Amino acid sequence: MPDSSQPAPKPQKKSAGRDLSAAIGVGVGLGAVIVASLFIVKAVFVGVVAVAVVVGLWELTKRLDERKGIRAPLVPLALGGAAMVVAGYVRGAEGAWVAMALTALAVLVWRMTEPPENYLRDVTAGVFAAFYVPFLATFVAMMLTADDGPQRVLTFLLLTVVSDTGAYAVGWRFGRTKLAPRISPGKTREGLAGAVSFAMVAGALCMQFLIDDGVWWQGLVLGLAVAVTATLGDLGESMIKRDLGIKDMGTLLPGHGGIMDRLDSLLPTAPVVWLLLVLFVGSG
Repeated sequence: MPDSSQPAPKPQKKSAGRDLSAAIGVGVGLGAVIVASLFIVKAVFVGVVAVAVVVGLWELTKRLDERKGIRAPLVPLALGGAAMVVAGYVRGAEGAWVAMALTALAVLVWRMTEPPENYLRDVTAGVFAAFYVPFLATFVAMMLTADDGPQRVLTFLLLTVVSDTGAYAVGWRFGRTKLAPRISPGKTREGLAGAVSFAMVAGALCMQFLIDDGVWWQGLVLGLAVAVTATLGDLGESMIKRDLGIKDMGTLLPGHGGIMDRLDSLLPTAPVVWLLLVLFVGSG
């Protein structure tokens, strides 16, 4: 007979899987730097974006080399990526496209200095990296050029963070149905519903009170779009990391992983927010 005197095991609590205190501390610190640079001098914020892009490219190319032997040339990517962000801020979409084309050309030429084996593979990865990180980031710089540019960028950042927070909070507490188990087992449909709900409410508030000539119903559309693109961005980077067989892109940010692990949901969201804000209230 079983020993009834033994206490029943206590149910295990769900774990966040990361050092939550470190994650919060780093997040608050990064937020303070971003907001301070955003509202004091616009050019300083553009510099912050450029630095984040260069570090993200370094992480991505390093992991590609370590795990797959893919040698995407970092030097032209870093120089071209920083130039792309600046060009987007100074000359808009036209400048960003020209800088993207020149960066791709530089990658093709730079790789010619090495043996031809795997040339196509390496330059393809390089062009992908140029589009994935700096080109998408240029839309953040282009948001900043509007008269209410800092408020637009702040709205973009707030909605993405709120979407991620809503997905985490609701998914951790109520998550049962997996969203994409082969890509990211931790994501649930309930978490996605939380992301959508949180982002739509935050979007309505931001459009009504932060954006010039914004209307609350536009914020509902904006919040829905952000929740979808942020989730897809997170899943997209999860696909890359699963293919590479790694958990994080880096270790630079305690509790978060690397810079790319924070940019995953921001990068694909930036062009969508830029476009919707242009459609709703114009580019000025």
